[in-house]
Amino acid sequence: MADTLYDTDLIIIGGGPAGCAAARMAASVGMRSILIEPDQLCRNLYRIPALNNVLGGYTSGPELADSIVAELKSTELCRLELGRHVTALHADDDRVTATVDTGSRLTAPYAIVATGVGPLQPRDAAWITAPEGLTLPPLWQAEADDAEGRTLLVLGGDRPIGTFLRAHPTTDTRLLVAYPATDAYKIEEIREDPRVTLLPVEHLMLTSGEGAEAVDQGGVRRAVTADAAYLSIGNAPTAPPGDLTRGTDGYCPPTDQHPRVIVAGDLRSARFQRIMTALGSGSEAALHAYYAARELLSEG
Repeated sequence: MADTLYDTDLIIIGGGPAGCAAARMAASVGMRSILIEPDQLCRNLYRIPALNNVLGGYTSGPELADSIVAELKSTELCRLELGRHVTALHADDDRVTATVDTGSRLTAPYAIVATGVGPLQPRDAAWITAPEGLTLPPLWQAEADDAEGRTLLVLGGDRPIGTFLRAHPTTDTRLLVAYPATDAYKIEEIREDPRVTLLPVEHLMLTSGEGAEAVDQGGVRRAVTADAAYLSIGNAPTAPPGDLTRGTDGYCPPTDQHPRVIVAGDLRSARFQRIMTALGSGSEAALHAYYAARELLSEG
């Protein structure tokens, strides 16, 4: 499908499960691709200690990530641009142009954007008041040694808490999980774990990285102390600047995009942020570009 008018058949922005799956699928149908990733391939997978919802018998993120990376690096039709990020994405009637931080411009008939999401900080949550400039690590970055014999204040009830507990079943820790009413449905899977103390709050005022004052839904205030604080309040989209249509929540609905820009993986919606859905959507995105290109050729 190569065309001398373009640098490649498909530009893929993002090297997580969705972007990697897109590159593999594209190669299987004879499409060249350039995959641009500012970090390492599958970087977030390497930080997931336990898996229980993917096919293939993989029980940890690093195990699955190693497999994906090995396959991608052996994919001859995929050119990797690691350590680079896209500073602008521009879609025209006949092509997509991605400007890289080096200043170079790459062109292709189609682009797949699979940049995913990044962790929210306390300043991003309306129910949290925090000192200016305070940043905290997400819970999924914590190791067993960070939790052993310690009390951790966890802000938010997002599902990585359950993953953390399953990954460290024998770790002697206490998690104080402060969460708003909107997160109530998320904490069902951790409610029965004896290491968890649930703190439903109306508002939380952080005084430091270890202390806080909680206001419960009845207006009662209480002091909360811990050895360290971690985040589990969700993620925010990390789309590149340029010709992408964003919803009010910052995500990029696939049906709202330019015909030559295809969105895949976690960037699509907060509702389907799972490894399996990312892999499937990346593969589907590559096929979408393949069939669209064939239709254009047949019309020409």
